[in-house]
Amino acid sequence: MANGKNGKGKLIVFGIIFWYPLAGVTYQFLHYLIGLRRLGWDVYYVEDSSRWVFDVKDFELTPDASTNIEMVAPVLERYGFSGKWVFRGGYEGGKCYGMSEAELMQLYREADVCFNATASQELREEHMSIPRRIYVESDPFHVQVKVLEGDIKTLNALAAHDIHFSFGENLGQPDCDLPVDLVCWHPTRQPVLMDLWENPFPASKDSVYSTVTTWKNKGKDLVFRGETYYWTKDREFLKFIDLPKRRPVGFELATEVNDETLRFLNENGWRIRHSLPISADVDKYREYIQRSRGEFTVTKEQVVRPRTGWFSDRSCTFLAAGRPVITQETGFSKFLPTGKGLFGFLTMDEILAAVDVIESDYEGSCKAAREIAQEYFAAEKVLGKLMSEAGLG
Repeated sequence: MANGKNGKGKLIVFGIIFWYPLAGVTYQFLHYLIGLRRLGWDVYYVEDSSRWVFDVKDFELTPDASTNIEMVAPVLERYGFSGKWVFRGGYEGGKCYGMSEAELMQLYREADVCFNATASQELREEHMSIPRRIYVESDPFHVQVKVLEGDIKTLNALAAHDIHFSFGENLGQPDCDLPVDLVCWHPTRQPVLMDLWENPFPASKDSVYSTVTTWKNKGKDLVFRGETYYWTKDREFLKFIDLPKRRPVGFELATEVNDETLRFLNENGWRIRHSLPISADVDKYREYIQRSRGEFTVTKEQVVRPRTGWFSDRSCTFLAAGRPVITQETGFSKFLPTGKGLFGFLTMDEILAAVDVIESDYEGSCKAAREIAQEYFAAEKVLGKLMSEAGLG
């Protein structure tokens, strides 16, 4: 090892920030890139996939990645990755941006580790010469079901890696209703750079509980044991639709919805902000979170019903910004402290109780949120543990 400028060697982080160039995803990968660099690795960011990228303005896939490159490349370079990123469209007409193709092939030959964050990169022959290949799954359920079904593509993708991590911290536990006999899943969490989320904005009296979300997702529902498990948040929000009428504090969703849904949400007391202007800019996105009173959000059924123990990377940033979080219970309270700063819920009564606790000592709730982030999500701790378990500490 130790091929790179830093003592531990060259490490490639594979990801999806050019594929889906919105701020929440960009921060998710910045935490990995900068966190691993701070641990002493010579870090590169690579996207080298056969899939088209997502056009966030037209909400459709496109082979033209130029707009996405313009959105994301300056952010990578601002945080010290100039000359250390590449996007190569592995499809007909796909172009290479950042490092050249020759430089990318050389990087593959020299890299000591590839870190497949969100398990987004399909590993090919040129990747298999990299000595250590780490699989990091951000959203449990889909892959575990495909493994149980014997899906060859999924099994081959997993077999191409040396070790497998998941945000599903409760996978394999007796109270998790999702068998995982064929793969050894190591629990991990989203790393967060605490200094990146230091909050200069005191919460004003008219601040509101908010979240940035997609109201309705399509195409990822799965049938497991004869029952449909849904991958969309609207079904979960509808269970608590009259929440804003229950307490004299504001609740806001930053999302994109049609006019009919907008009227319905407004009638039930929800404030709505267009999410795209917020998510298209990393600074606006961070400030939106920092200026929020806290986060209230729901979670997709696929991680709630089986009690996977999953926790949101966006909720981590609210905590790091010193903003309390009220989020749907997935089993995460087995691993994270709840009751002040962080609250899990399954019922409306539990939501209302959480709001009351926060509002009774708001300053103390904010302090507790930041302390939880520091203790349980700080990048140096999370990534240090992960790399140690991978034999690379």
